[in-house]
Amino acid sequence: MSLDPLLSTAANGRTAAQVLVKSGVLRPLLPSQLITLGRVLAAWGTGPAGGFHAMAVLDPDRDGLVDELGSLTFEQMHRRGNALARALAERGVGEGDAVAVMCRNHRGFVDATLGVAKLGADLLYLNTAFAGPQLVDVLERERPRAVVLDEEFAGLLDDTEVPLRLLAWTERSGPPDDDGLETIEDLVQRYPDADLAAPKRHARIVILTSGTTGTPKAAPRNEAGIGAAVSLLSRIPLRYGMRTHVAAPLFHTWGFAHFMLSALMGETVVLRRKFDPEECLRATESERCEAMVVIPVMLQRILALPQEVLDSYDLTRVEVVAASGSALPGDLALSWMDQFGDNLYNLYGSTEVAYASVAGPDDLREAPGSAGRPPYATVVKILDDEGRELPDGQPGRIFVGNKMLFEGYAGGGHKEVRDGLMASGDVGRFGLDGRLYVEGRDDEMIVSGGENVFPAEVEDCLSRHERVVEAAAIGVDDPDYGQRLRAFVVATGEVGEDELREWVRQNLARYKVPREFVFLDELPRNATGKILKRELADMGPERQHDR
Repeated sequence: MSLDPLLSTAANGRTAAQVLVKSGVLRPLLPSQLITLGRVLAAWGTGPAGGFHAMAVLDPDRDGLVDELGSLTFEQMHRRGNALARALAERGVGEGDAVAVMCRNHRGFVDATLGVAKLGADLLYLNTAFAGPQLVDVLERERPRAVVLDEEFAGLLDDTEVPLRLLAWTERSGPPDDDGLETIEDLVQRYPDADLAAPKRHARIVILTSGTTGTPKAAPRNEAGIGAAVSLLSRIPLRYGMRTHVAAPLFHTWGFAHFMLSALMGETVVLRRKFDPEECLRATESERCEAMVVIPVMLQRILALPQEVLDSYDLTRVEVVAASGSALPGDLALSWMDQFGDNLYNLYGSTEVAYASVAGPDDLREAPGSAGRPPYATVVKILDDEGRELPDGQPGRIFVGNKMLFEGYAGGGHKEVRDGLMASGDVGRFGLDGRLYVEGRDDEMIVSGGENVFPAEVEDCLSRHERVVEAAAIGVDDPDYGQRLRAFVVATGEVGEDELREWVRQNLARYKVPREFVFLDELPRNATGKILKRELADMGPERQHDR
């Protein structure tokens, strides 16, 4: 069966129009605005180049960005991109080239994105947590024409041969110093900012997968179009003109999606270079934000602040806290909403399949462990190993269909596709309540004594213990049972292995009780908050901290 009939049934124009009207995207415009807007989008597309050019036409004086250096209007963002595009072109960057961007959350990331996109070159976003060898491997594999990076990462490029390097964030200003690296700010100030001629091709966005179990892969995407926005807005009540603190990293899918959404929604995106839990609350309050964009570990770190600190910030203005990137462990959703109100929305998806389902406040109150329901124009099915659809209640592999599926990894390879639906890489089920429940990654399931065990269920159970801050579990070889579970726990206060074993035994089947516990000060995570299980695999009981 083809995917198109499924989507054409779900994605009817009336529903899309209702979503866009409710969010304020569809609103009365002057005929002259409509004509200019049509010309811009026809020439430049709906990606970064066209999207922010359109906002400069529709709402030029509205603040589009606020960071530690101040604010920029949509008109200023557009013109800075024009100037940087000219500077890059003079330095040899052209259509079809790739430019790598290794920046934290600040205007330099935005300048680089707009400048590169206006040339019809492709954008490769690099994880700011990359170590030197990882960065070298990715750059050698992808071979970008240039790298735009923050000064703190400059030393990581010593062993690379990228011909052009520009600094996005630096504590200095002015022309190059002894290292010869020019700054974006200097180029933006020196080059003309008038409008450019549109390139023949539109820029592609290349997002790297998280690499939690192996080497990060490059997942390129063409322009998603307005359907991607409608999908998100159908389940998350964002509105035109909101002020949104995007704390999630811009280089990854979730943060980038909300950066791009601002080009449609006229949102003012508030950025801070580095995440700090109290600064996140402070920025959200002081900048009068009505929405926050986070990854779950950020919520954990905020809630770990002293109660008097939490109570000192007024977040009553915040209507939406949009989280994605990993599952919400334990009772995190309930704890957040009890403190800050029922404003939490958690999205399940991946770099490859984009949005699969969204759990809103009602879902999280009634079923905190669920991933909610698929958004507009999205099909989710649970299939067995032969590709047959399974009934509600039975677990199987999760397959997703929408208009945002990626095109295949840049280095070759693809996710499995069945009848237009792409594997998410996870196993789950639909409950009798109609909600999706994700049980774990399909490559993490272990067989212990003939029983199938998903570490995610055990992790969630451990996280609900009152003295467990966070937990992770992996399978290790066992001569008697084939595999056994080893749990890694970050705890507060005194708690021992026997107590945790009994806790799991009281809540889950006996074969799901971990045989070993390793107590750590913190779990290894990447910059998007995902636990690096490949590092846990090298840790045994001898690596735990002194307790």
